[in-house]
Amino acid sequence: MPLLSVQNVKPRLLVIGGQFSGTFVCRELRQDFDITLVDAKEFMEFTPGILRAFVRPSHFDSLSFTLEPVMVNMRVKFLAGEVKKLGFEDGQVQAEIKALNGDGEFGGLMNLNFDYCVICSGCNFGPFHKWGESLWFPTIHEVAREESEWPDIDERFLEGRRRHILQEHEKLAALNDRRAAVLVVGAGFIGVEWVTELQHFFPQLQLTIVDVLPRCLGPLPERAAKYCEKYMNRVGIRQVYDIKYDPASQSFWDQVGLPMKAERTFVCIGVKASNYFMPQETLSVRGPGGGGWIHFNQKLQVTLRPRGNEPLGETWAEGRVFAVGDCNYGCIGNPPDWIMPPVPKVSFPSEEQAAHACCNLRAMISKKELKNTYWPWGAGMFATSLGPRDACFVMAANHQKGSGYMVNWWLPAAWQKELIERTKIMECRDCTVGRAVWHFVHHRPFLQ
Repeated sequence: MPLLSVQNVKPRLLVIGGQFSGTFVCRELRQDFDITLVDAKEFMEFTPGILRAFVRPSHFDSLSFTLEPVMVNMRVKFLAGEVKKLGFEDGQVQAEIKALNGDGEFGGLMNLNFDYCVICSGCNFGPFHKWGESLWFPTIHEVAREESEWPDIDERFLEGRRRHILQEHEKLAALNDRRAAVLVVGAGFIGVEWVTELQHFFPQLQLTIVDVLPRCLGPLPERAAKYCEKYMNRVGIRQVYDIKYDPASQSFWDQVGLPMKAERTFVCIGVKASNYFMPQETLSVRGPGGGGWIHFNQKLQVTLRPRGNEPLGETWAEGRVFAVGDCNYGCIGNPPDWIMPPVPKVSFPSEEQAAHACCNLRAMISKKELKNTYWPWGAGMFATSLGPRDACFVMAANHQKGSGYMVNWWLPAAWQKELIERTKIMECRDCTVGRAVWHFVHHRPFLQ
């Protein structure tokens, strides 16, 4: 039976962000809450698979779908628009939203009130860009679009995103025809995936990958790093490690073997916060990309910024607002005495935290005790593609360097990643098969 408020009316829930964790919350709580999903773009895309879309544009169709019809079928209200400000007053979560019209222009500001809110707005991937702009996630925020490197493309719309992918693919094809030198900065799992995708689909490119660490894949296990290094050596990708990216220095280019510099550089390191709508007192002053991450507690409730060396801040908005996944600070407490150590900003922890938040929201309206979150076991799983025909899969990694085990590789790992991609999209679209495949991943008895 749905959980009802005292007035026999479902509590109003605002979900900000329509990616993995946002669509999960909508599926999970649609029977218990009157849900409104707000996203600054009209579609969802499968971010872990977006690299391949740039080298094979037809792949994008299997990675994306328009949110509104899916939400309508789920009996969830969908609003294409940007949350400009989130506040709390008189026991109500107050959201100032700028709606997006079909012609790409913004409508007027709407001020809507809700009983609860779950923030699933994610993050950006361009740490050196003022607004975090990169190819790996569409440019959708108003402030970022005003200073975008591709101002002629409106990536808030599905066709705009597709158009950008096609343009970048044409640029890559032209580079390939010229046998151009291309540099990939960052040899984490994103950088390794990108450089191997480039090599497979554009084999005439002269590819170099660099990293400040002594090997690829950062803190992941040595065996996985050696497997990826061996693959890149076999296909002719130059690897340079223990070097800091410094494009203004000729010495840097000489050391990486590109004295005439690269014709195109792709930066595949780091993340940047995009929580522009949050009160400043809830955001971190430190962290990846210069801070701006949402502070939270063990219940996943948004808190104020901790004072001094205190591990936790005071709960904000009476604990009615939750922050899950890539938008939050990622850790609780101070090193080395973590309450919860840093969590990787990847898809599994986002959904796991969304599941925790859903349990606690149900507990709140039922006047039950809220449960603590924990470091998600699936946060240590990394599937790294090496082109479409090879991959390696690591599990049981944690925040300790070199942790985890490579348990699958070569074609089986590539097939595994493709299966994950297809079934996750089916689940996000609320298809029965996808929900059945993934149901027990986040619905273990001790979570309920």
